[in-house]
Amino acid sequence: MVVGPFVNGSAVLIGGLVGAFLGTKVPERLRVALPMTFGLSSMGLGIVLIGKIHSLPAVILALILGAALGELVYLEKMIGRLGNLAKGLVNRFQSQPAEGGLSGEAFTEKYVAIMVLFCASGTGIIGAMTEGMTHDANILLVKSIMDVFTAAIFATLLGYAVAVIAIPQLIVQLVLASAAVLIMPHTTAPMMSDFTAAGGFVMLAAGFRIAGIKSFPVANMLPALVLVMPVSHLWSLYIH
Repeated sequence: MVVGPFVNGSAVLIGGLVGAFLGTKVPERLRVALPMTFGLSSMGLGIVLIGKIHSLPAVILALILGAALGELVYLEKMIGRLGNLAKGLVNRFQSQPAEGGLSGEAFTEKYVAIMVLFCASGTGIIGAMTEGMTHDANILLVKSIMDVFTAAIFATLLGYAVAVIAIPQLIVQLVLASAAVLIMPHTTAPMMSDFTAAGGFVMLAAGFRIAGIKSFPVANMLPALVLVMPVSHLWSLYIH
């Protein structure tokens, strides 16, 4: 039985609850500065993962096709609606909604970025797949340590809705861990390298968005993570 997804989900849940409870008790300079640090960390990790790339053309092609697909199906808008739904649900149980003074648009902007960061980061995906195949939970355990603090700080701005992210994150990681047993035997080292690099590009874009530098449509890039392995395989087979 896998344990990493449950530990990681618990970390986001606990961090979200604690951060939302503390709210404005956390000094504003921390609430402003630390998300920029988290964004920088995401960018740094993304760069490290991109460095593992095997076929740059295949990864770029997968990113372009994935982003186009995400735009066509309005994936980011759907995730944004889920974020607003989560905000509405938790606000029913609060006497005063906690959004850190953010407008509805600003809430959605940040909520989508951190949902991608928690649920679809290269670290989480690779960690879940690794545990599914090898029963080694170390990658997800390390991610959990970072996530508990990340969730706490963002929850001081976005409220208890951050804790709700633990649910889709748990589902995604459990599905990946279960599917890894079927997927991994059919993958090659170059395919895994390109998959890791594609996750790095997504994390880099999420980092820019979290730090407030550039608002990439991060959620619309997620289909690239599904496409990159077959594109990488076909590229190696027929082109290079």
